Amino acid sequence: MPLRREPSDKSEQISQLVFGECYEVLQTQEKWQQIKNATDDYEGWMDIKQHTSVTDVYFQEWKETKHARSMDVVQTVSGSGCVIPIGLGSVLPFFDGMNIKVGEEWMLYNGRATNPNLPYRENFLQKIAMQFMKAPYVWGGKSVFGIDCSGFVQQVYGLCGYQLWRDAYQQVVHGQEVHFVSQTRPGDVAFFDNEEGRITHVGIVLEDQKIIHASGEVRIDDLDHHGIYNRDRKRYSHKLRIIKRILT
Repeated sequence: MPLRREPSDKSEQISQLVFGECYEVLQTQEKWQQIKNATDDYEGWMDIKQHTSVTDVYFQEWKETKHARSMDVVQTVSGSGCVIPIGLGSVLPFFDGMNIKVGEEWMLYNGRATNPNLPYRENFLQKIAMQFMKAPYVWGGKSVFGIDCSGFVQQVYGLCGYQLWRDAYQQVVHGQEVHFVSQTRPGDVAFFDNEEGRITHVGIVLEDQKIIHASGEVRIDDLDHHGIYNRDRKRYSHKLRIIKRILT
């Protein structure tokens, strides 16, 4: 579901909500609601027709619980008289191995799911990241069917049980600095800036000084101390600013 910068269908999409996420309504203007995503505190405007109310008790319990996420590119949940399609990275509220609780309704989910209580595994993060390969770039996107650079990193880390902020310039506060590309480990996060020094791009480091990132599509390129080298275009596409190690 799109989140827009302003309360208008013509306003740019700045992010999305995926199935299972909760949010707080900040204000209402005619057909629009300004909301704050409980997952990452990101604010935007949504069409009121897409709003579903939950109780305060449910909302509070949702915020205090670590939820599983869907590992299938496409899956469904089914409830009383409806089947809802969901995608990779969707939140599975209060998942008990078979059922999820959405508001006051229990719904069936029989696909693959993460276990938020398992410790971090480097190979699992790389496996999840590769599931997004070739996903098209969409500004503000968080879905395998359209995703931006920071949405990609946020979703991969979310599937690994670690919640990052939404935008690249916010995500850079996480973790500890890695000083040299030669010292990186798979799963480290590299940040890139523009000519004004503003962080505008982010990606996940792989083995052999490669990086997976969303640029036109989710792709793998070379990484060195200058930045990302795009072999297809035979030039550097992004200038390296800093590398952070978020999970150990």
